Amino acid sequence: MAPREVPLGGPRAMAVRRTLPQRHRSLIGAWCFVDHYGPDEVSATGGMVVAPHPHTGLQTVSWVFTGEIDHRDSAGNVATVRPQEVNLMTAGRGISHSEVSTPGTTVLHGAQLWVALPAEHRDTEPGFQHHAPDEVAGDGWRAHVFLGSLLGDASPVATFTPLLGAELVLDPGTHLSVPVDPTFEHGVLVDVGHVEVSGLGVASGDLAYVPTGREEIHLEAGADGARVLVLGGPPFGESIVMWWNFVGRSHDDVVAYRDAWQAQITEAGAVVRDGRQVAPGRFGIVPDQPLPPIPAPALPNARLRDRR
Repeated sequence: MAPREVPLGGPRAMAVRRTLPQRHRSLIGAWCFVDHYGPDEVSATGGMVVAPHPHTGLQTVSWVFTGEIDHRDSAGNVATVRPQEVNLMTAGRGISHSEVSTPGTTVLHGAQLWVALPAEHRDTEPGFQHHAPDEVAGDGWRAHVFLGSLLGDASPVATFTPLLGAELVLDPGTHLSVPVDPTFEHGVLVDVGHVEVSGLGVASGDLAYVPTGREEIHLEAGADGARVLVLGGPPFGESIVMWWNFVGRSHDDVVAYRDAWQAQITEAGAVVRDGRQVAPGRFGIVPDQPLPPIPAPALPNARLRDRR
């Protein structure tokens, strides 16, 4: 699957390559969104400056190859996204956050991923987890497993459905057969290089889909080596409605989320509770962030359709 280029956070923002969702495939396991960006020279692009914005019904998974991003959210979590360290934010019933590349970042390169929460957990409390996986390595390859288990390593990060997320770096010409769970479907996002994925040639920036029933994924790197992200999970089995930053189960869900966000950001006078500034609304306020919140775009004239 080839990506399409979209602006991140507005028409003058840095460009990202979006490979999921697409018209013919909306989910891989519970993975419902894959953005891939860089390497971008921050002096030329301005880097990542995404002001406070809301989420519902999902988890965000941030993974960078180069550069650093400061994360702040309305649950009071402040963290820096660094290379080979995963930051997972649970939006649940509602959260807002900002993402801004650090002043010391000169080159920004990474992936922003979303996971749909199953219906029974989509209104869970917001949360945040951080993990720096150890490197595992073999003949011609190195890996960092940030979700689930692969190649003898396992991540302690908790998710609401079984998931796999890992970075693999392959030396030039390396052949690697990766044992995988046959109940999972998988996606292989090629960051750099050219890779044969179980016999299919996949160029840099593209995402290869591997259906359930496979016990191994065969990877072969080209002459320049390669770096890939391997994502997976059992087929989600639920329909979702995804629009802007919201995941719901119906058009009316999304309308309600949008209305709540718009009402909240136009509210006068936040209050201080437990030592931090918050609003009485669903999404809270991102503390110590001078950037004004991003208003929601207008809804389309037609009812939003579900994704399966």
